[in-house]
Amino acid sequence: MSDQTVHTGAAAPAGHSDPYGITDPEGPSDGAVFNAAGGDWDDVAEEAAALGEERIVVNMGPQHPSTHGVLRLILEIDGESVTEARAGIGYLHTGIEKNMEFRTWTQGVTFCTRMDYLTPMFQEAAYCLGIERLLGIADQVPERASIIRVLMMELTRISSHLVATATGGMEMGATTVMTVGFRERERVLKVIENVTGLRMNNAYIRPGGVAQDLPPGAIDLIRDMVPAVRRGMGELEALLLENPVLKGRTVDVGYLDLTGCIALGITGPILRSTGLPHDLRKTEPYCGYETYEFEVMTRDSCDAYGRLCIRLDECYESLSIIEQAVDRLQNTPGPVMVEDKKIAWPAQLAIGSDGMGNSLDHIRNIMGSSMEALIHHFKLVTEGFRVPAGQVYQAVESPKGELGVHLVSDGGTRPYRAHFRDPSFNNLQATAAMCEGGQLADVIVAVASIDPVMGGVDR
Repeated sequence: MSDQTVHTGAAAPAGHSDPYGITDPEGPSDGAVFNAAGGDWDDVAEEAAALGEERIVVNMGPQHPSTHGVLRLILEIDGESVTEARAGIGYLHTGIEKNMEFRTWTQGVTFCTRMDYLTPMFQEAAYCLGIERLLGIADQVPERASIIRVLMMELTRISSHLVATATGGMEMGATTVMTVGFRERERVLKVIENVTGLRMNNAYIRPGGVAQDLPPGAIDLIRDMVPAVRRGMGELEALLLENPVLKGRTVDVGYLDLTGCIALGITGPILRSTGLPHDLRKTEPYCGYETYEFEVMTRDSCDAYGRLCIRLDECYESLSIIEQAVDRLQNTPGPVMVEDKKIAWPAQLAIGSDGMGNSLDHIRNIMGSSMEALIHHFKLVTEGFRVPAGQVYQAVESPKGELGVHLVSDGGTRPYRAHFRDPSFNNLQATAAMCEGGQLADVIVAVASIDPVMGGVDR
């Protein structure tokens, strides 16, 4: 991570030195510069005292319960007012994008799903949609697989928004919001676990389709879940939207208008809170989203309260999309993977009587009756399929904004390069604009309204 600096308003004396002893050759500048990324804090304090001002530079994080992971905020405060705010990232580097260059295209799904661990289905969907475009099979993905992808993404959208709302409430002292939010999220995760076998890091969406069809009873489970979550959302709205304490903490806090959003590349609920109805599901549809009926939720308040309202509204819209998807699944039989056996993942996943493993019939076919099937299975799993040389950018609308993936293929069985545009990374640029000039307590609310997940920032 590069050094973070904090500037004060007073002019520095000629020959001013920073804490590392590097002399400024140009003499006086607009303000004294303190290195806030390390060094000797005695030197920093000494220089601050020399200016004769009551300003303090403090670290909030990276180990702090209100920074949504290991985000470090370097704040210059004057009393309770924040005069300057910097976001320090880089404390959770996982090397996921580089690791993907050393795995097959299919294995890459298990890496990208772990980036933003609250929105795994969206990373998987963007990645697989990009691969399918490079392969030229985008129109060969079975309709049933696309419907299941929409279903899983909207379930994940609700799960992510509920975490944002619940943790945001907890950070303001509203513990009931936390318990209700996570209670409803458990209902959603129960469905996701039933379909994929995992609550998170699912690796369920695969190039060419999905790993397996819905298990028996999944449709009924979803139909029972939707009204229960809808009732829970009503409880959250009753707790939050007209609560005078919450409105006092969020209205006109974390303000960022449309001009600021465009200048900083901000998307998602932050952008839609300025009144702009930008949603990739409408503007650049994928997975058949253009055939679903839903509205793009907006507000014109440009503040944390508007973003909260948008997230709650989007949960209702997602529930509506889920109901539409379930109706379609009941009337759309068929495969959930492309027919091309050179691409389709060979394991026909199904839970056996022992609660583990693949379909017994499939194992018998591979291991007992067909040498060609065994050879093909071995080659496809260990080596993978080849993707024609080229590059592609594919974006989806994640709960936090535009999630894009730039894939480059050199014609081999592994990505030459995989780079993700994670919305949390871009949206964190708004931290200074939202926080500077406000109160120290408002920093918590502003960051919560951004809803960053550091797994997506520090890829």
